[in-house]
Amino acid sequence: MSTALEALESAPQGTSLAENAYLLLRDRLIMLDIKPGDPINDGQIAAELGIGRTPVREAIKRLESDHLVVSYPRRGTFATGVDITQLAEVSEIRELLEPLASRKAARMASTAMRSELRAVAAAIRDLEGQDASSAELMRYDIQVHRLIYKASANAHLEDVLIRYDNLATRIWCHMLEKMPSVSGHISEHADLLTAIADGDEGLAAELALNHVVSFEETIRKVL
Repeated sequence: MSTALEALESAPQGTSLAENAYLLLRDRLIMLDIKPGDPINDGQIAAELGIGRTPVREAIKRLESDHLVVSYPRRGTFATGVDITQLAEVSEIRELLEPLASRKAARMASTAMRSELRAVAAAIRDLEGQDASSAELMRYDIQVHRLIYKASANAHLEDVLIRYDNLATRIWCHMLEKMPSVSGHISEHADLLTAIADGDEGLAAELALNHVVSFEETIRKVL
């Protein structure tokens, strides 16, 4: 695969130290590799990444605006808790914007992007029957959503949807142990990506909405 199913921690070339730190920490927080309530030690992170504290602190400020970390005076910075009560509010926004992004992607995607979408759809279909872990499948889910947002060719829409998909994914990862399987949720992407690649705006929007609704329903079943 090319870009869509690569490891989340691979930052694009040419990004700043602060951007690299932000992307790395963001995805660790989303996947709960950094657990809710865990302290965020800027010195420790800087040492791990081999960079100074300043870019790490810049990254942490951005993560606060994403509601992924919270800072307390004289106490420090911590990963935010996973608030299941936010599920309805997050889903409400995604039910409006995910179909819009998929519709726009079907209309706006370049020829090269459509080829990539088809390749990713094929890769997802190949996952059926494989013994992929739930965490690995969720990484695919994140990358597929980000690819669709990018294909929409609307940077503002992309930015908003990434933020809300991050929050939704955090809720999903928090509930993973209670889930019987996530493979069906991931396999839904294949038809969605194909519809976008085919330029079928109506079908793409419909499948995107169904996917978000299915996500919320699946979570509620195990609460």
